[in-house]
Amino acid sequence: MRFVLAHGAWHFGELWDPVRKHLEDAGHEVHTPTAGGLGENDDKHVDLRGAAAPIVDYIREHDLTDVVLVGHSWGGYVISRVAIELPERMRRLVYFAAFVPAHGRALVDEIPPHLVAALQASYDERADGGVVLPFPVWRDAFYGDASAEEARRVYDVLRPQPWSAFTDPADMTGWDKVPQAFSYLAPSEDNDITQGEWGRHPRLSNRLVMFRLIGMEGSHEVLLANPELTARKFIEAGRD
Repeated sequence: MRFVLAHGAWHFGELWDPVRKHLEDAGHEVHTPTAGGLGENDDKHVDLRGAAAPIVDYIREHDLTDVVLVGHSWGGYVISRVAIELPERMRRLVYFAAFVPAHGRALVDEIPPHLVAALQASYDERADGGVVLPFPVWRDAFYGDASAEEARRVYDVLRPQPWSAFTDPADMTGWDKVPQAFSYLAPSEDNDITQGEWGRHPRLSNRLVMFRLIGMEGSHEVLLANPELTARKFIEAGRD
């Protein structure tokens, strides 16, 4: 299979490297471009189109077709935009612990009000267009299946997330042209926005209507905690 992996908020392409190695060792082709606003020196003032643009450009420049496009977390918004712009190059979309957008709704419309307020406060304080996570939130809610040392190591390389990519309402015009081949990969300990009422699955995953549901153990950051398992589940999610 030919995988293009789209990272989530605060992440960048190189954080996929451990998963990438396992996929490549299994004989698959893997591409891990970085979304707009999350390159090392990127301007943080980007909307969803701007976030998706480097991945769209990467796919075109490398003439990739028959793509299994994976989006982690906020990356669900990114892969939806990429697929709308390049439907003819898509084979399957895999939403990995991911948001599934609805037309006219932004990410801030899909998370609890207390999280919106905390992120808004970070945006106001930083004044550079980005928002950051407090370490205790990252440690417990995102990456609870890592040691404290590993959680701190990764936290220290995370990048500020463009706030405007959280507040930009998704434009799903053209979604009907996207191949209707979807998978949803749901880690059982995914708790970054809390489970239950606000959990992404099945609240948001059901927007896909018909999809392959894949379960797995692990936290929201299982791609870092258990890259071998994550790679195996990507293969399961991406197969015909």
